[in-house]
Amino acid sequence: MFDLQHYLDNNIQLINTALDRRLPAETERPAALHKAMRYSVFSGGKRLRPVLCLAAAEASLQANLPAPERLRQAGDTALTAALAIEILHTYTLIHDDLPSMDDDTLRRGQPTLHIVAGEANAILAGDALLTLAFEWLAELHAPPPYPPNQLSLELAHAAGSRGVVGGQAEDLAAEGRAADPDTVDYIHRHKTAALLRAAVRMGGITAGAGDSALAALTAYGDAIGLAFQIVDDILNETSTAATLGKAAGSDRQHGKMTYVAVHGLATARERARQLTEDAMTALLPLSGNREPLTALARWMIERTY
Repeated sequence: MFDLQHYLDNNIQLINTALDRRLPAETERPAALHKAMRYSVFSGGKRLRPVLCLAAAEASLQANLPAPERLRQAGDTALTAALAIEILHTYTLIHDDLPSMDDDTLRRGQPTLHIVAGEANAILAGDALLTLAFEWLAELHAPPPYPPNQLSLELAHAAGSRGVVGGQAEDLAAEGRAADPDTVDYIHRHKTAALLRAAVRMGGITAGAGDSALAALTAYGDAIGLAFQIVDDILNETSTAATLGKAAGSDRQHGKMTYVAVHGLATARERARQLTEDAMTALLPLSGNREPLTALARWMIERTY
């Protein structure tokens, strides 16, 4: 039986070790900025996006090749892509928490960066992590049949005004407005699902995934991305700050446009369940090891934080 916790522990250790090696040291000038970057990157977190990237690479590798050859196909390229995704995700959280955005004081059970380092340093740390993500991707060449810059393009498409940034803009604009299904769907698909979809697509690309495999990963990423955010909406409504590591009930207090606000808890739970089933079905065309992606999809709907 597949042991998801063992898989997560091993990959999170790999990711954290690589992040520690590649990020600027706290003592490197400007020390305050580098300390702020490291504070947010190493403040905990599930490392879900980089783990998904690595799992998608594994699922896309040709099953009929010997294991060493399969590993060489992706190797360090998949890991570097995973690291870039994680530090870009961290930048989005830093900026999300700013007083001018969601004005949150708690993230992953710790004070948010602008509380610890000041708003100016928080903005600069987010800017630096965003830039560093693309510096790392610039080192990589995607394998055939993709153009060499495909990994940078994938993350840029997911992160900009047609992705995460656009989703955040619509999220802010929707605060206090009447619940609207189209708006909440747009926000969730752009602010959250876009980066999860990019993570699995980038993993597939590092393994040279063909058209059908990349289409399968895209469908999986779309489904789990939306399910993940719906579960977040449910947990914000039903859980506690101690469990979540961040404010609970804040969506309702701020008049956020959430799936729960639009559809109610029962419908939200059923929609998340159906999306998870859709995600697992989407994986069937993949020739590699699908177990990690399947287990991650189940975990995302069952999680309590």
